[in-house]
Amino acid sequence: MPPPVRCIYNFPMQFLSISRRRTDIFPPEAFTPELLAHEGQRVKQMYASGVLRQIWRRGDAPGAVIVWEAASEAAVREAIATLPLAQAGMIETMVLTSLEPYPAFGATI
Repeated sequence: MPPPVRCIYNFPMQFLSISRRRTDIFPPEAFTPELLAHEGQRVKQMYASGVLRQIWRRGDAPGAVIVWEAASEAAVREAIATLPLAQAGMIETMVLTSLEPYPAFGATI
C-alpha cells in the first residue's frame, strides 16, 4: 500500500488580494533595490510557510495579486502587514476577499 499523500495546504480558507504601489505618494526612486529585495525575501518566507500560495505582478499597474491560505481574513491582514512595503505605507491592498469553490465543480444531483 502506498504511503498516505501529505496535504500541502496548511489552512482551510483561501483569500485573494489585489494591491498597488502607492506611486501617487511615493516617487519611483523610493522603491529602492534594497527595499524590494527585503520585500522579495519576506514573500519567499511566507511562500515557504504556506500562507502565501501564489503571487503575480499586475499587468495593468505596479502591484501584486496574491492567493493566500489562512484561518481568517484577520490572519491574512496580519501577514500583509509584515511586508516591508506595507510597513512603509508604500502599498495599498485594494481588494481582499475570501474565495469559495466554483459550484459547477461540486457534486451534481
